[in-house]
Amino acid sequence: MHFADGEIPQEYRRYIKRKIVLIILASVALACLLVVSVSIGAADVPISEVVKSLLGGQVPERFARIVWNIRLPQALAAVVAGAGLAVAGTAMQSVLRNPLGSPFTLGISHAAAFGAALSVMLLAGGVMTSSQTGAVTVTNQYLTTASAFGFSLVAVAVIMIVARLRGATPEVMVLTGVAMGSLFTAGTMFLQYFADDVQLSAMVFWTFGDTARVSWTELGVLALVTLPAAVYFMANSWNYNAIDAGDETARGLGVHVGRVRLAGMMIASLVTAALIAFLGIIGFVGLVVPHMVRRLVGGDHRFLLPASLVLGGVLLLAADTAARLMLAPHVLPVSVLTAFLGAPVFLVLIVKGYGR
Repeated sequence: MHFADGEIPQEYRRYIKRKIVLIILASVALACLLVVSVSIGAADVPISEVVKSLLGGQVPERFARIVWNIRLPQALAAVVAGAGLAVAGTAMQSVLRNPLGSPFTLGISHAAAFGAALSVMLLAGGVMTSSQTGAVTVTNQYLTTASAFGFSLVAVAVIMIVARLRGATPEVMVLTGVAMGSLFTAGTMFLQYFADDVQLSAMVFWTFGDTARVSWTELGVLALVTLPAAVYFMANSWNYNAIDAGDETARGLGVHVGRVRLAGMMIASLVTAALIAFLGIIGFVGLVVPHMVRRLVGGDHRFLLPASLVLGGVLLLAADTAARLMLAPHVLPVSVLTAFLGAPVFLVLIVKGYGR
């Protein structure tokens, strides 16, 4: 078929422009939602005062304390966690060629939670406390994150070995992930059995994913882990597009499939481990967001990854804001709301995916 000169490039430019505009609009929506999230709560702060405070203007001291000491760290933690989980889930689904891949469904979150709990209770990685700000005070972020990362790699290794032995089908991987999740949940319960009353109550509360427990220091650590990982994933977007076409096709295009797959899983596990160590388990974000974004921008990872990054932040920030308001002045952990919303979506994905 013969095309007139410039016809295909013009169509391609419109195709690219639509996706870029969507990502820009999502970024603007995220910025607006961030201001609204900081503004509303048990004590409302006028949006004008929030904007003025964020821009460095003079505002009443009580407004400044609410904005900078309480709500802004929590809102930014929700953005970073949502972005990190979403981009990690997108990368996992690509390198595993599994539409149901995510840190939660593959048991990696549970493995990281066990590693963090083990570090906190036995390796002096933190102190179990019962307070309004959180159930765990992490005194050694690096030890706790390293322990969570190590056990998440154990879950990844088992999944990869079983996939190699039995075939990398969605059924095999998800069932293996269920088994690993059950195993590490049992390990966490084993630790709880030997904990004292304060440790037990604090540990149970800690397993609820909650962004309110993050301080500026911990937020900085999460950002230092999540942002370079997101840059790495986006730098490998072409490799992920090639892998989506099949391993043999990717190898024919010069992609080192094994290396890309292993590096992607390890970095996704590191992001998950860091988030679990500081926030607890937040489920379904890494599973649901990539599927939602694919309906908007398609499967091209050049746009899928940055769009997932932004919309993951939007989704978790919206859920965190709703969780704060539902039972005000009490604060509902955001993981409870994401589980209620994510479980039905997960079931729909299973029915539609396996029904075709």
